[in-house]
Amino acid sequence: MTETQTAVLNRAPAPDAAGRFDLDPGDTRAVETYLVLHAPGDLEAARQAGALIDHILTRYHQVHMGDFPQAIALARKVEAVHVADAECPDGLADHLALMADELAGHQRKEEMALFPMMRQGGGPMVRIAIARMQAEHRDVVEQLTRLAVITKDFTPPQEACRTWRALNQLCRKIDRELREHMRLEDAILFPHFAGSV
Repeated sequence: MTETQTAVLNRAPAPDAAGRFDLDPGDTRAVETYLVLHAPGDLEAARQAGALIDHILTRYHQVHMGDFPQAIALARKVEAVHVADAECPDGLADHLALMADELAGHQRKEEMALFPMMRQGGGPMVRIAIARMQAEHRDVVEQLTRLAVITKDFTPPQEACRTWRALNQLCRKIDRELREHMRLEDAILFPHFAGSV
């Protein structure tokens, strides 16, 4: 047993009387613990992985697709109204639109191919699909870095209007939630199926 598995075992949740683990998918630590300790073929591990996938779909995939159109609309308004302002986040709306388009394609691949493969226990193609998603995650990190640069680390100028402030708050939320979404997949879900911790 590896050091990581031993550390995880020390914080493992206890099963109920029926031997099942009723874990809240939002409690990512408990889900991670379970998935690290059990193979994809284990029925309870399959149930926990499925619950985590459902959590990712509702808490992140759906939320991102609602946040981006709102952020793009706010950015277009701020860029139009404050075009003469030296602090204006020029190009922000276009960058957000590019991010939204690429994220929609990424999520579609997960929803149509990778997640169904995982729900069926993985299989020989799952590692290839995971590697592709991880490469796309690295692209998202670069896009988030650019987002932080354009918004000056999500900090509007002192005299910014409410719309500009709302835009920066929403961009900060997008950054935080995309990073957590990717962490759940890269650190918990993907290693369970890729066979590495």
